[in-house]
Amino acid sequence: MHSLYLPTRCWRLLLLLIFTASAAHAQTPPRTLTWQFPLPRPHTGVLLGNGTQGIMVWGGGHTLHITISRSGFWDHRGGNEFSAKTTYADLKTKLQAGDKAGITAAFAVPRSGAQSLGHPQQLGGGRLDVNLPDGWLILYGNLFTDRGLLQIVVRDPQQVSHVLNIKQAASLEVTELEIPKDLRGKLTYKLIPHYSFVTEQLRSAGIEEPQWVVKDYGGKGAFIQPLPDDDPLLVGYDQVNDQHLYIQTSNLYYNRKTRRFDYPAMQALLDRAPSAIATADTFWTSYYKVVPRIALPDPLLQEIIDYGLYKQAISTSPNGLACTLQGPFMEDYQLPPWSNDYHFNINVQMIYTPALATNRLANFKPLWRMINGWMPQLKRNGEAFFGRPGALMLPHAVDDRCRVVGTFWTGTIDHACTAWMAMMAWQNYRYGLDQPDAPQVLSQTAWPLLTGAFEGYFAMLEEVSTGDGGKRFSLPVSVSPEYRGAEMNAWGRDASFQLAALHRICRILPQAAAALGKPVDPRWADVDKRLPAYSTFEGKYMDEWSLSNKRIALWEGMDLIESHRHHSHLGGVYPFATIDLNNPAERKIVDNTLQAWRFKGAGGWSGWSLPWAATLLMRTGQTDAAIKWLHYWKENYVNEGRGTLHNANTNGTSLLGSPDWETEKQNREIMQLDAGFGALNAVLELLVQSRDEAIYVLPNRPRTWQNLKFDDVRAEGAFQLGATVKEGAVTEVRVKSLAGGKLTLMLPFIGKYNINGQPQEGTKLVRDCKAGEVLTIVPM
Repeated sequence: MHSLYLPTRCWRLLLLLIFTASAAHAQTPPRTLTWQFPLPRPHTGVLLGNGTQGIMVWGGGHTLHITISRSGFWDHRGGNEFSAKTTYADLKTKLQAGDKAGITAAFAVPRSGAQSLGHPQQLGGGRLDVNLPDGWLILYGNLFTDRGLLQIVVRDPQQVSHVLNIKQAASLEVTELEIPKDLRGKLTYKLIPHYSFVTEQLRSAGIEEPQWVVKDYGGKGAFIQPLPDDDPLLVGYDQVNDQHLYIQTSNLYYNRKTRRFDYPAMQALLDRAPSAIATADTFWTSYYKVVPRIALPDPLLQEIIDYGLYKQAISTSPNGLACTLQGPFMEDYQLPPWSNDYHFNINVQMIYTPALATNRLANFKPLWRMINGWMPQLKRNGEAFFGRPGALMLPHAVDDRCRVVGTFWTGTIDHACTAWMAMMAWQNYRYGLDQPDAPQVLSQTAWPLLTGAFEGYFAMLEEVSTGDGGKRFSLPVSVSPEYRGAEMNAWGRDASFQLAALHRICRILPQAAAALGKPVDPRWADVDKRLPAYSTFEGKYMDEWSLSNKRIALWEGMDLIESHRHHSHLGGVYPFATIDLNNPAERKIVDNTLQAWRFKGAGGWSGWSLPWAATLLMRTGQTDAAIKWLHYWKENYVNEGRGTLHNANTNGTSLLGSPDWETEKQNREIMQLDAGFGALNAVLELLVQSRDEAIYVLPNRPRTWQNLKFDDVRAEGAFQLGATVKEGAVTEVRVKSLAGGKLTLMLPFIGKYNINGQPQEGTKLVRDCKAGEVLTIVPM
């Protein structure tokens, strides 16, 4: 093994040198990423996943820890259906009266008298410790992202290196550990249930201890973790011969009547493991065949792309379940924070948005399948809460049954959650016009969400005087996500985030109606016309220099008075993009807002705040600053094992900092997937931006980037874009129309150019394209 490994490593180093010398000429094969052991915590480990089963590989010395979890293992008790207890009209009355007790009662979780954790909670699976013989040492792990293959390199007492291969099936809940010849028959194992680490919490909630099926005997071990009201989970491992060990999770073969697993069926499933592992290469080959090929001169941003594309495959696979805050990667030593639930006020959207530009529209399928299944509940929520037929209501934090997690009333009434998901479904349709399921996405998901979001907002609206004899629409009670938490002053009139969300819905609806052949509702244009784009605040934002301006407010009369993790008042810039940045007056107020926002600083930001900030700066042409924020994020919100964090990785960066992970008695590291995907999307925005007026290619290239190349970045309208930069100049732009239709493209150069050899001039290209048409644009 040792002699075979060294040339591979040298070859990789040679490729890296070639790439560094000339990124523009690289063909961008998927990168091999290396983890140096020891890796001291689960979230520093190397990730393997298929959207359902999640594996984290970590450890050190002669012990390899494999943390095992499964998406969808919910204790559903304690969910809150708020719509049965309050209405928007009642809420408005209570808020305007300052009735805190009434608000608390309206959103409290009903007391059943039964033991529970108090809210729905996903649980981890367990940990398998793989112990090497004394004198052996784990050195490092190489992850081959193009194959989903992890090679753990270990050294024996004679200083010879050996490789353990770890690979996972693409759709079966099985992971394989392939044991090298010199370790066969020498490994020992210990399977530890999640219950063992959080015993008191689970026992006090009425959850029974695991039932052992096979307890670490002869290279086998398996237990069942029961739940009071939900299906149990089986976690096990089986060394079927000296060479192969299989890790399995399942709740598929549980009989609710007999309260037993069908073990013969499970064994038959395990018998399929070798072929399922072998065919996983087909999944990875097809995945990397369609995702963009990107070569950047910035190694840190290149890793954001490389690891981000890999994590997209393992977290949001169309073969798996809809992705939560952590997806299938749940730690064993504590309960996953925030229940590892679905947060719809930015987090789910941030996780899934890159799938648009990376040609992975199929990855949305588990998400839409889940939300489509919720439609009756969303309708009950909306019609009961708003008192309006057709209204939908999607709370901001829910379990997989759309039950509210917690009592956070401001999040529960944040209607932009519904609107943002409606916009995302519309984007899925528009980016995927060439996809066979595009009509279904539009009619079954986007349209109900769009109309349901509008009806909810319309029920909230009231008409107020404009002061000159006219009337405008207003949202009398609205929130800016998580600002002031759930305090009684955490709301106001015309929150800018809600206004932007409603404007975006009003602008999409006529297009969606035209695509479906439905009539246009005149209310859409009326609301879009008579609703303010945002609220404003005018005054000083810095005392020392007496700096003052007019800027976008959180809501009427409410300035951004402190650093905050949600940049929601800038939602009109991104994600909803309702502000025309080409309009000098609009651009001025955006610049004013960014200036005051910049002064407040990043002291209150969480991990996902930084990619959002970077995207805002990309959209407003401040690309160099955006890239520096991405570097800052990577340095301060990513742990030593590439785990993307909610809290900063030190106490000195943000108030959302973390204790010393090496010395604290019990680690409280909070890993979330959202920031990594937000960073991936921010880098994609650097290359291509889809805006209402046009598609922009390399809209604001960093001044220090001399060479880069990318291909197959998808844009709205089902266009794929590519470009090459050599020695500081854009030498070629490439466009492929997958569905045909009108292309409006803003070019990254000025003057004359050739398009497929034909001379043109200008910076804006407008063209009716045929399906399959390819354009090559070269400046003259």
